[in-house]
Amino acid sequence: MNEKETAELRRRFKPDKSNISHVRGCYVNENREIISQFDQSLGLMSEDDSTMILSTLRKTLSGGIGKHLTDISFATRQVVDSDEHRLLMALRDSALADEEAVQRFFRKTIDAMDVEGNYLILLARDAYDVPFRSSDGEKQEDAGSETFSYILCSICPVKMTKPALSYRANENRFGHLPIDWVVSAPEAGFLFPAFNDRSTDLYGALYYSRDTAANHQAFVDAIFRVEPPMPADAQKETFRSILADSLSDDCSLEVVQGVHGKLREMIEVHKESKEAEPLVISQRVVKRVLADCGVSGEHAETFEARYAAEFGDGRELNPQNLVDLRRTEIRTPDVTIQVSPEREDLVQARVIDGIKYLLIRADEGVEVNGVQIQIS
Repeated sequence: MNEKETAELRRRFKPDKSNISHVRGCYVNENREIISQFDQSLGLMSEDDSTMILSTLRKTLSGGIGKHLTDISFATRQVVDSDEHRLLMALRDSALADEEAVQRFFRKTIDAMDVEGNYLILLARDAYDVPFRSSDGEKQEDAGSETFSYILCSICPVKMTKPALSYRANENRFGHLPIDWVVSAPEAGFLFPAFNDRSTDLYGALYYSRDTAANHQAFVDAIFRVEPPMPADAQKETFRSILADSLSDDCSLEVVQGVHGKLREMIEVHKESKEAEPLVISQRVVKRVLADCGVSGEHAETFEARYAAEFGDGRELNPQNLVDLRRTEIRTPDVTIQVSPEREDLVQARVIDGIKYLLIRADEGVEVNGVQIQIS
């Protein structure tokens, strides 16, 4: 799924736009015991309550594609005949009314999920009459192409509030705010089936993880039985490791700056083009980038082989997971330098009288602990 498709669904999570009639929930304690379950009708709630629940669910469709949101692909054999796909279809097709399927899903999630402390499992089912869009992007509400029926699962930590001082307007005085349990933003969740090309795709799902350093592997395996996506932070660290190990003597400051600069340029060009599909690159693309940056053919070949071994041959990655767009960080055991990517030219690596130096051009505005100094 791309950003436009997720945004189109995300806009539905408002009381006046959603066809979600009720929400199933399961409250779990730190010992993986079910404290309570509920099946609440949104129509019988106050507008504030229903807005709050829909807002919590909507956050499961937030974040960057390929970073917080990752496509899950089922094999044909799974769609034809597998317990995991049958369970998801039963939840969707019954509009969460299949009690046996709901209880089995709750149990599978509880057994696999690694959330610390208490948490809430939310399940909702929506039926979206997808409006037709003409070739120029204009939406025609009265020309619907299909009804997209889907379920959305959100797994939300429940945390205790801290003691606080509060103003009590009806008593015109200050007093302590009672400690209570509060539902936090989703830690993980998913949409099934996928909404690819603005249509139902039973071969896919969209998986959400708030933490870019974790992918909740056991949960993904239990619900989807597929290889979980490598977390975005792990992709960055793996890419850095492959780059350093493969390039050997070619791994200079200028080469690393050049590689990261070209990847940032690809990201910026793609952003300006406003293409709906997310930008992805393979090891062959990075290999060409290395060659453009002066890396030898031997080292580029080594990089390609290491990339295939770590990520999978031909595996495409979002370059935004591989480079930092906001800063360049240069670190030694004793010093850390942070530079805006646009001003990497201010830093050079030099050897003077046999000693290695990092040289930083500093014309004016140099401060030490907030004190402006003069360099003479």
